[in-house]
Amino acid sequence: GGGLAGHNGLRSLAQHLGTPDFLRLRIGVGRPERGDPRPVADFVLSRFPAEFDVEELVGRAADSVETLSREGLEEAQQKFNERV
Repeated sequence: GGGLAGHNGLRSLAQHLGTPDFLRLRIGVGRPERGDPRPVADFVLSRFPAEFDVEELVGRAADSVETLSREGLEEAQQKFNERV
């Protein structure tokens, strides 16, 4: 559950699955800093800065999926629902 929030990819998944009830992994990439004129969508879809550790982000996402699979939703939420 949780709604599709206007996300066409989620809408497509819900249509194919026949239900909007499925687990989602959300990866936060932040927002534009003050003074950045880009709309949020442009910021989110832009390339990561060179100093950003994309491998760490992907590794953390993979770890969260493995924890979800092995230990369940509550444990995964406790371990990974934090702002870093």
